Amino acid sequence: MNPRVMLALAVSAGMALIVAGVFYQIAVRDQANPVEQVALQEVVVAAKELNTGATIEVADLRVEMWPSTKIPSDAFFEIDELLGRVPINKILADEPVVGRRLADPGSGFGLAPKVPPGMRAMSVRVNDVIGVSGFVLPEARVDVLVTGMPRGQESDGQMTKTILGNVRVISAGENLEPDASGKPQRVAVVTLLVTPHQAELLTLATSQGRLQLVLRNSSDEEVYDTDGVREPEIFRVKTEMPKPPAKHRPRTRTIARIAPPPPPPPVQLEIIRGNERSMQAFDASTAN
Repeated sequence: MNPRVMLALAVSAGMALIVAGVFYQIAVRDQANPVEQVALQEVVVAAKELNTGATIEVADLRVEMWPSTKIPSDAFFEIDELLGRVPINKILADEPVVGRRLADPGSGFGLAPKVPPGMRAMSVRVNDVIGVSGFVLPEARVDVLVTGMPRGQESDGQMTKTILGNVRVISAGENLEPDASGKPQRVAVVTLLVTPHQAELLTLATSQGRLQLVLRNSSDEEVYDTDGVREPEIFRVKTEMPKPPAKHRPRTRTIARIAPPPPPPPVQLEIIRGNERSMQAFDASTAN
């Protein structure tokens, strides 16, 4: 037989033995480490999407088998425990229903369950929300500005000041959840989540001036204490005349002056009058 053919057959046989050995080692290792069996447990999940403020009914839920290690700590295992409860956040279909997404029993329906204890919900007309109308969606954060005439300071004109900062919007009209596509929604009112004192301040500001909401980034939690702005600051006229720009002055040159020549000496004339002689001096520059 051809030596080259013998060599090729030997190499092929060797490679086959190596591959067989590798697969044998994998099979032995898998038998030594059998797949761990995960225990399953029944848990209540949403049969469909559950909207905020809606009362949960039997048709909204079902029971599924879930890995016990993946079940949330505040999940429910009986459907009867959830009947009549109200979600405070949207719960997606096939998602386990957990206690932190539900309002406390007896807290009411609709918007009321979204108001935490100690807080208040107060609505503001959207036509007073200039510039961001339609973009103030549920869960947005805003600042509240008021423009009016401070009593006793009429001579200073109207004033605009930020009275509330980083206020949470809990509803836009009847919508308790933002639009899934993020599109603006034209609504009549927006509802803000405020403290009792902020509710009093907002009510008084509504009767004293014009309100406006300023949209802010939800991750920006800093609240600024501003001094407000008055009309004179907007229409202030500068009384100081601007200084004209400095003119370019040409470089001066120093020219040496030549001293004038000294005047000529006076002309001496001898005058003889009879037996008298006299000398008369005349200025040479005036002499003709």
